[in-house]
Amino acid sequence: MKIGIIGTGMVGSAVAFSITSEGLADKLILIDTDKLRATAEAMDISHAAPFSLGTLITSGDYPDLKGSDIVIITAGANQKAGETRLDLLSKNVAIFKQIIPEVTKYAAGAILLIATNPVDVMTEITLKLSGFPKNRVIGTGTVLDTARFRSILGRYLCISPKSIHANVIGEHGDSEVLLMSGAVAGTTPVEQIAKQLNLPLDERIKNKIDDEVRNAAYAIIEGKGATYYGIAAATQYIVKAILSDNHTILNISSHQDICLKIPTDTCFSMPSVISNKGVETTLTPVMNEHEQKALKKSADKLKEYTLKALEMI
Repeated sequence: MKIGIIGTGMVGSAVAFSITSEGLADKLILIDTDKLRATAEAMDISHAAPFSLGTLITSGDYPDLKGSDIVIITAGANQKAGETRLDLLSKNVAIFKQIIPEVTKYAAGAILLIATNPVDVMTEITLKLSGFPKNRVIGTGTVLDTARFRSILGRYLCISPKSIHANVIGEHGDSEVLLMSGAVAGTTPVEQIAKQLNLPLDERIKNKIDDEVRNAAYAIIEGKGATYYGIAAATQYIVKAILSDNHTILNISSHQDICLKIPTDTCFSMPSVISNKGVETTLTPVMNEHEQKALKKSADKLKEYTLKALEMI
């Protein structure tokens, strides 16, 4: 399997290292406008390859993407402290106008996986610029937010996050929707688990968990300037789902024509079945009335910003 990564900043290099550690690719191509940085990252990560499954890692340019199965795009301006993901919009649309035509020229058969923020809008921009079918343009979406939700719930309940099934959908950002009503540990609703463990899970606690998940990135950026380990692991997990073709359900971002019987016509995260063809199908989770309204609000917000972004191309 051949994978290309566009952008070798903190996120791109962390993704490359994670993929190498998991042995997911036979060949990994790193591309960046800073060619010296790309070469250095490829060299550094290649020295870790003997400790995994020996992935061949090189730096290169767009023609080297020929034959790639997946191209991961992490290139773009970094989110700064106090800046929302949507504040990055104009900067990253300009960058994608340069990148995407080059990627599609040489990797016409690849699945494009977008990790650049604002990821939902940039996924839609990639779809339009590439002309690829909807199933082959995927954003990392709320896969990381879902992991954060499960991790925080697990910590509160003293249960392994791997045993918790709780999802975040909608925007990867401020309007994301935590589906607390459908959260379960094993097969038991988390509210029932909390009662059995004599732990309060009232609205105050739920709001505290929601706030911690929703604002995790801001806290990390304030503390160390950027987030990269979490998104690298999430991206690697999506890549594994694609390559293994085992029809994993993940909350990735892709184009949604209709949601809850309402036309949406934009990209946002929903539980989706992933295969080596990309997105096989999108599923609609059980939601209460409040969560349905929140999802519609999130989709409307993304549609507004997506229309602004499309005007830039």
